Amino acid sequence: MTKNHLTIIGMLALATIWGCNSGNKEKEEVTQSRPDSVVTVTDSLTLPAPFATESVENSPEEAGWPEGKTPVAPEGFVVTKFADKFEGPRWTYIAPNGDIFVAESGTKKSADRITLLRDVNKDGTPEMREVFMEKLNKPLGMLVLENYFYVANTDGLYRYPYKAGETKITSKGEKIVDLPAGGYNNHWTRNLLANADESKIYISVGSASNVADHGIDEEKRRANILEINPDGTGERVFASGLRNPVGMDWAPGSNALWTAVNERDKLGDDLVPDYITSVKDGGFYGWPYAYFGQNEDPRRKGERPDLVAKTIVPDVPVGSHTASLGLAFYDKNKFPAKYRNGAFVGQHGSWNRSALSGYKVVFVPFKNGKPSGKPEDFLTGFVESEKKVYGRPVGVTVMEDGSLLVNDDSGNVIWRVTAK
Repeated sequence: MTKNHLTIIGMLALATIWGCNSGNKEKEEVTQSRPDSVVTVTDSLTLPAPFATESVENSPEEAGWPEGKTPVAPEGFVVTKFADKFEGPRWTYIAPNGDIFVAESGTKKSADRITLLRDVNKDGTPEMREVFMEKLNKPLGMLVLENYFYVANTDGLYRYPYKAGETKITSKGEKIVDLPAGGYNNHWTRNLLANADESKIYISVGSASNVADHGIDEEKRRANILEINPDGTGERVFASGLRNPVGMDWAPGSNALWTAVNERDKLGDDLVPDYITSVKDGGFYGWPYAYFGQNEDPRRKGERPDLVAKTIVPDVPVGSHTASLGLAFYDKNKFPAKYRNGAFVGQHGSWNRSALSGYKVVFVPFKNGKPSGKPEDFLTGFVESEKKVYGRPVGVTVMEDGSLLVNDDSGNVIWRVTAK
């Protein structure tokens, strides 16, 4: 084992304090005997060896919300129902003019539409609701640039002529980027983000499989964040080895792109931690050959030692199998000071863990554009029992009035969290 490998493992062991769920809290020295040993530091949680526990399927019943019941936020916050009666409200985008667009789509059953909400009198309840677009193909990411409305369907990026304030788009538009469609479990989602001067668009594309199960050729242009010009030209891979990056945002106080990544399955209850991370231009984050730094996946053992060696350790683990998909930095001033410039992460919830994990929104504090503390629960109460959940949070969006919207695509609700 190289000195560099030990440094990576040491960073990983420290990082596990911030998000992995493991039962072993014994005081041990960092084990250096073999790469697949349990990695431990004094008084920290541990990252177990692959297959330390059996891989299980554990998908709870999605029961919906009883009348009058809501998720639970910390003291000092109020949770209300912003809008309901959707069909899979997976993602929300707020246009420059304040219009709120909701992508309704899903894995098995998909409404394939975008709904427009408009809060005319700014009282926190939308008075207008219109079907903005329909007959799409599993839409997720949305973006307004210049005089175009962009939609990231699972099979490609489309743009449509658009004027601010329009309540419906019926034109055919144009497909400006072809994207590989579909994907393993929920990896059909394609998100969008523009840079500050709107000269580039970033597209997240998840892997087609768990760990390149059907060969690496199937994964071309996948497990990546792509960068393009607004007209669809100039495509390049901005970062790779990201198994399923979905949420993307810019960290306040820096020019760093951040993403939330849904990591791989079937290595046991506590592998591999999902994470949020800053994304380096040209960076490689391990998938499928390594996980959370230079920890080689045994299912791809010996195939690409060069890529294992260059794998970047992500910044903040947020728990194994939490299905962390949403990401939004809080750049307003209505929440208490501790939340300002920090990151909210929507966790859709586990299916490959014996005890449920995720099914909540967590908060990661930041200072000067960098994480400054461990993740903490922010919006909970989605789980009734180990066998039943009321809903599943996905997208998180900060509104201009400083409130936080949370998409619950299982409960078919968008929740609004405000400070008292």
